[in-house]
Amino acid sequence: MGPTEIRGLPAHALLVHVVVVLVPLAAAMAVGSAVWPAARRRLGAATPVAALVALVSVPLTTHAGEWLEARVPSTPLVRRHTELGDALLPWVLVLFVLAAALWLLQRRAAPATASPDGQTRSQAGRPIHGAITIAIAVLTIVAAVGSVVQVVRIGESGAKAVWSDSFSSGAQDRPGG
Repeated sequence: MGPTEIRGLPAHALLVHVVVVLVPLAAAMAVGSAVWPAARRRLGAATPVAALVALVSVPLTTHAGEWLEARVPSTPLVRRHTELGDALLPWVLVLFVLAAALWLLQRRAAPATASPDGQTRSQAGRPIHGAITIAIAVLTIVAAVGSVVQVVRIGESGAKAVWSDSFSSGAQDRPGG
């Protein structure tokens, strides 16, 4: 389901950087689109596209991680990292769906007119997007925060799995140095 090695290196060690960059970026774009209509208009399709690329990168990275997991000693830290990694996909899936929903709402917005009371209203006479936009915005913020928190937790557990007990707190004496 994707690369397991890239030029002799475990692909997971390289693909993880895609997830670490794209998930928070997509989350920030989605939150901006959710709470700021001008950002939603300016970002347009870039937000759901970024969220889609992040979504696709998660199972690729997880698959490469499962391949790597079978080739390293099983420790509680490695198992914890794997468990946390498996929990990211639902968060990013929801983030993508909500980013796409916000984009679709923006595209389908009826031409607006100002009413006598000063509120912007759709041709049907009700506030544009109203409760639907607010609900999607709240859910987007939750999904964005959950996605980023999960990426941080996964990254921390991965770093602990790789680096625990594998370095010295003091500098090592080197021959010739």
